[in-house]
Amino acid sequence: MAAAAPTPSPFVASTRRFAPRLRSLLPAATMSSTAASTPNPSSGAGEDAQAPPLPHSTLEIAGARRGLLSGFASIRAPYRAFPVLASNRHVETIFAAFTRSLPAVKLRRECLRAPDDGAVALDWVCGDDRTLPRDAPVLILLPGLTGGSDDTYVRHMLMRARSKGWRVVVFNSRGCADSPVTTPQFYSASFTGDLRQVIDLVLGRYPQSNVYAVGWSLGANILVRYLGEETDKCPLSGAVSLCNPFNLVIADEDFHKGFNNVYDRALANALRTIFKKHALLFEDMEGEYDIPKAANAKTVRDFDEGLTRVSFGFKSVDDYYSNSSSSDSIKNVCIPLLCIQADNDPIAPSRGIPREDIKANPNCLLIVTPKGGHLGWVAGDEAPFGCPWTDPIVMEYLEYLQNEKNSSTKNDISFEQQGVSEASAPHLTVHVQR
Repeated sequence: MAAAAPTPSPFVASTRRFAPRLRSLLPAATMSSTAASTPNPSSGAGEDAQAPPLPHSTLEIAGARRGLLSGFASIRAPYRAFPVLASNRHVETIFAAFTRSLPAVKLRRECLRAPDDGAVALDWVCGDDRTLPRDAPVLILLPGLTGGSDDTYVRHMLMRARSKGWRVVVFNSRGCADSPVTTPQFYSASFTGDLRQVIDLVLGRYPQSNVYAVGWSLGANILVRYLGEETDKCPLSGAVSLCNPFNLVIADEDFHKGFNNVYDRALANALRTIFKKHALLFEDMEGEYDIPKAANAKTVRDFDEGLTRVSFGFKSVDDYYSNSSSSDSIKNVCIPLLCIQADNDPIAPSRGIPREDIKANPNCLLIVTPKGGHLGWVAGDEAPFGCPWTDPIVMEYLEYLQNEKNSSTKNDISFEQQGVSEASAPHLTVHVQR
């Protein structure tokens, strides 16, 4: 349901062209210094007397392994929200979506055919197969609703992981980032089938590599649901969830309040745009489908009521949201999972975070920043136009897990246990993305 800002529109692209001018308009004092946020009273300090003291009382920290964060250089300093922009959660959210820089990288696209004859698009960095060792760790990126490899937050994470010698692939869901739509079905907050197939493909192709995943917003919800479904059989070595709405019922409630209606309309417009490109596939749909409602949706809820919930067998849109929330999956997660949220996120409400379940699961770790908006986090050394504040923390966490894996005793795992063989891999087509 609630998720990332849509794939950049012509308006967004034109705004980015004026980023240097925006930079010049910001006061010099604002550009050169930042003010520390007020300490968060729910920082988690004192929950575990055995855990090392954490040098960042501005953050809410929870989870059995929170002590490991004390060794992360990226969060030794307080969370410093960028002045002016972070004064309002909507300003920060919109500023990040429209003006964050877009790193340039050449991608190679691979289209993966699903068992139901649908398709998703995987974007790999060109040339990595020639330059990286076969056992280089692999990172799968899952953008938010209607998002893809052209989104700035995705590109920044891709470039950071790549600079560390990681192989990176962006999983573009059906219809997103021009991913082909070949059947009358898109994707949903509860559907993990495409992700499962992508992970199997990666494991089969790189059997010597540890595979990790990072998801944002709706992508995070799908990722956490997958982890909960796989339980102790999950083949991933670690995962990160960012701006996860977690409880979609709560997220839907807030989505229709005040300024949030702007996001609702923008996402509904993005969904309509994708739908209209493939409208002929839906012409003869019968049963409970309300194709006109989906085609003219003014809200995400309208689109989900007319199309999504019917496609995936839910009785109503409320049934869809209630039974697609990843908050119910946390207790079943059996691999290391880092969740990062912003306390003032307008789309992924703080009250929907399953704090108690995260604390009770020894595999989970939670960081909540006092500010950040939705996919904003305009803070840190690269603010305001560079990467989100979260990127260095995410990378440090993933490298920690990778080093932990490398230093531990490795069990012999057969190729068949890790994934499908290349002989049985799905049909693939490849082209170079512009």
